[in-house]
Amino acid sequence: MPIEVESPEQLGYDTIAYNLSESSVADRRLADLGIDIDLDDLLLCYGDHLGSPTLREAVAAGGDGVGPDDVLVTPGAAAALFCAATSLLEPGDHVVVVRTNYATNLETPRAIGADVDVVDLAFDDAWQLDVDKLASRVRRGTTRLISITCPHNPTGAVVSEGTLQAIVELAEGSGAFLLVDETYRDLTHGELLPMAASLSTRAISVSSMSKAYGLPGLRIGWGVCRDAVMAETLLAAKEQIVICGPTLDEAIAGAVLKARDRVLPPILDDVRSRLAIVREWLAAQGVFEWIEPSGGVVGLVRVRPEVDIDTKRFYDVLLAEHGTYVGPGHWFEVDDRSFRLGYGWPTVDELRAGLSGLSASAAKAT
Repeated sequence: MPIEVESPEQLGYDTIAYNLSESSVADRRLADLGIDIDLDDLLLCYGDHLGSPTLREAVAAGGDGVGPDDVLVTPGAAAALFCAATSLLEPGDHVVVVRTNYATNLETPRAIGADVDVVDLAFDDAWQLDVDKLASRVRRGTTRLISITCPHNPTGAVVSEGTLQAIVELAEGSGAFLLVDETYRDLTHGELLPMAASLSTRAISVSSMSKAYGLPGLRIGWGVCRDAVMAETLLAAKEQIVICGPTLDEAIAGAVLKARDRVLPPILDDVRSRLAIVREWLAAQGVFEWIEPSGGVVGLVRVRPEVDIDTKRFYDVLLAEHGTYVGPGHWFEVDDRSFRLGYGWPTVDELRAGLSGLSASAAKAT
């Protein structure tokens, strides 16, 4: 996938001065989070196949009516998404995916050979999902999976609680499962939506410690499902891949997540202050525009329709002359006049310098 081939890790961090392509908050050290955990006596054995009970209890605490046995811990959210797609879909099965989307949610069903139907979000609709349009693509009794992200990657859009409930009812009425990638849920800028899995046994919620907590090196994610048969199938899928997770990572993640009420507020405050910096930059220029994100640490910026720009020159100048890197639109199957801007990962000074680089590069390419 282009998003992997062209990732900053593959390109080389030493070639990028101002990395605005990342989709998470800044990477954390344990000392940054103030977690007091003694690992000396931790037995490094094969762990619980579902995942650490402490960690699963902490995850379940985020959803009303969700219990620890409804939680499956996986090596990052990507593994949970993979387990869900491979557990639910066979070649020819019908799946409806909202696009743009995290690439895995599109590419894994395609790789399986599923019949993938997409519902495209639009800038002119403020990236909001039209439930009627979604419903028109769903085939009652035939559609196996409906896949959405909320808060959305790469736009940062968040549906209303009423819309989420309507999508849940659509899945229930059609006999499909609803997969909700909730990786940014803890970074919602307004009112927190319910965990989708808490609303229905037909919903699967996926999240991780990577994006909101800045701990991608732990490789801890999870899927939540209250359907016993589906949950057992997801567990079987995980066991075929890794048997169980790393006990060390799960112990640390459990300690951090138990302390979410203390850990998250300063992270959210920092994210919102950075969002204000981007807001100020956009207001002061006339080339770029976006629909302001309502959650997460990314937004999809686009060149205004009336602006004539050489996109290849823009991206070449941006990196070569200004050391700035963003996620071009083709990572998300949209035109390269759009790009994903990540504002949570760089330092504030790097963010400001990267934004200046965007303006300077646009001036040379228009």
